[in-house]
Amino acid sequence: MKLLKAAAFFTIAGMLVGSVSAMDKPVTIVDQGSFMAGGTVVTTPGMYQGTIKPNNPAGETLHGDHAYVFYQKPKNAYRNNLVFLHGYGQSAKTWETTPDGRDGFQNIFLEKGYNTYLIDEPRRGRAGRSTVAATISARPDDQLWFNNFRIGLWPNYYHNAAVPKDAASLNQFFRAMTPDTGAFNQAVIIDAMTAVFDKAGDGILVTHSAGGGPGWGTAMSSSHVKGVIGLEPGTFPFPEGQVPPVEKTTSPFPAKGIAVPMADFLKLTKIPIVVYFGDNIPKGDAPVADWGRDNWRVRWNLAKKWEQVMKQYGGDVEIISLPDIGIKGNTHFMMADLNNRQVADEMERWMKEKGLVK
Repeated sequence: MKLLKAAAFFTIAGMLVGSVSAMDKPVTIVDQGSFMAGGTVVTTPGMYQGTIKPNNPAGETLHGDHAYVFYQKPKNAYRNNLVFLHGYGQSAKTWETTPDGRDGFQNIFLEKGYNTYLIDEPRRGRAGRSTVAATISARPDDQLWFNNFRIGLWPNYYHNAAVPKDAASLNQFFRAMTPDTGAFNQAVIIDAMTAVFDKAGDGILVTHSAGGGPGWGTAMSSSHVKGVIGLEPGTFPFPEGQVPPVEKTTSPFPAKGIAVPMADFLKLTKIPIVVYFGDNIPKGDAPVADWGRDNWRVRWNLAKKWEQVMKQYGGDVEIISLPDIGIKGNTHFMMADLNNRQVADEMERWMKEKGLVK
């Protein structure tokens, strides 16, 4: 089967961006499919009697807390897979077609020659079967996320935000949000992601936002993780006793490090890691009134502290601010921004530099 890809280019305000409807070379897909990975089974006490008492739950089972995985493999693919783990309120849709209809990272990296594995984490999206009960809120919160994802200050966009600013695209963006069907549990996600790598084999783990926490745990847990690309992770792991104090912020979401055993922390120093942050992030120690931007100021600061500790123990880590290398205007969703191909090219540059493209 063949998958056609959009990739003609034009320029807006000096940024190289993709045409919404142009088509580029075909990609030959030699294998694609989906599977569940990880998870657990809960059994109701008692003896199953459903054949005579259909409303009696005794002895019945519930299979849940697994990840859902959709994969595609192009012809003559590189050996290392790319495994994509989304962030808070998201699903594998994060990596698919952008809100305005352009190619997302799934298609872009298939075209580049990589096997792609897109994850719905446990208790989210197509992996919604949870083993713990939860109440799903219907609270309106689109504007909160608009601000926190550094698209702008509602209803205004940041002047340089590399996003489509039409109503239809914003509508598509908001509709990609999806709720947790059970409590967020990092250990459950790590278990499922480790199972993903056990089945998929060696690869580079690409995480976004809240996927960063379980992403670090997956890299510590699985020897199949050969490198990590973190897109604005929400947190970072530190050796026990070395977690920095929580920095004051105007954001309701403080940036907190995670304490892990030294033996686990040192596993991260054995693989190359890069972390990318986008634009419109204040630098420094002073909080700013715009809480959406301040939320990422403190995460940038936490990332730099983590970088220092990682390098202290011999880690191969880079923390990169995209505007500092000429890629400008990125929001928290750099995989869907108008310049997402430039971001993907930078990611591939780093992978090649680290010998991960084989």
